[in-house]
Amino acid sequence: MEDVFRYADELGPAKVIYVYEPTLGLKGVLVVDNVACGPSIGGLRMAPDVSAEECVRLARAMTLKNAAAGLSHGGGKSVLLGEPRMPDEQKQRLIRAFAHALRKEEDYIFGPDMGTDETCMAWVKDEIGRAVGLPAALGGIPLDEVGATGWGILHAAEVAAAHCALDLRGARVVIQGFGAVGTHSARFLAERGAVLIGAADSRGTIYNPKGMDVIDLIALKDEGKTVCDYGDGRTLDRDAVLDLECEIWIPAARPDVVREDNVHRLKTRLILEAANIPFTAGAEKALHDRGVLVIPDFIANAGGVICAAMEYRGASHASAFAAIEEKIRANVKQVLQIAKDKGILPRDAGRELAIARVRRAMSSRRFSIF
Repeated sequence: MEDVFRYADELGPAKVIYVYEPTLGLKGVLVVDNVACGPSIGGLRMAPDVSAEECVRLARAMTLKNAAAGLSHGGGKSVLLGEPRMPDEQKQRLIRAFAHALRKEEDYIFGPDMGTDETCMAWVKDEIGRAVGLPAALGGIPLDEVGATGWGILHAAEVAAAHCALDLRGARVVIQGFGAVGTHSARFLAERGAVLIGAADSRGTIYNPKGMDVIDLIALKDEGKTVCDYGDGRTLDRDAVLDLECEIWIPAARPDVVREDNVHRLKTRLILEAANIPFTAGAEKALHDRGVLVIPDFIANAGGVICAAMEYRGASHASAFAAIEEKIRANVKQVLQIAKDKGILPRDAGRELAIARVRRAMSSRRFSIF
């Protein structure tokens, strides 16, 4: 518990709930960080090594993300220990049991995250009636299928590239984590003329300095293969993705993949954090000192939760994408202006913007975080 509460401050977390059912092998955690702006939205992450500490950090990132995006939702997150590639029958049983255990926690709305998808959200919806990122057949906007987060990454990239005098057309892109978010980010950027030269997944890295066919690479992933099965490029180990020189480097996988001990390996001009908390604070500071522009996670990757919030209110795919474009472009511009005016890191500028909005919401609540 000490690892969890070392992150506690004036904003939260409001609740930390552990769920354990040994007969099912169910171990999970829910963190409701702050609901001053409204009920929290946050993804259900499933992996064999998730922790309560990771959940607390991710929940805070959601508080900042939702507030920065101007959504009437607070931040929360849930994690479930397990191999996401387990048989569907077993996975459904675990997710339904976890959702059922949290059925009375109405301050939290489930969404998809790493290791879960719209099918998982359909199970949750059926179990407790409270989920977003649903299949289209259930009236949802399936976030991974339509690429809501990747659509936001594109617009963050366009604003940030202009800020650092970088032309997206011809810009070399490397993506660490070529999954749901990474593939759509690559696709949207390629449509603007950017060139994907490197991509990594859990099984390795593929590299071709002349560029790769994004559609072919996505097709491989859709078949359950690895990027290393792409025939036109050099196959490298997974961590070699850190060493590929490029103009735009996109982390789209796990937390803390870039730290003080490996940040020196990055050779890029612009970083768009498509994953949640992918860099340590020290790594971001080191990059800033080198003149590398880093657009923080809760600003750059808010497309998914913006889409989820609009789905929850019955919006269409088109209106959700229009909102993502408008909100992310405006937020990136504002954050970069604050950072420039005050001489601070973009992350600090974004936190200032988001926390001010949360505090205003808290001031009108009888209980500030509950």
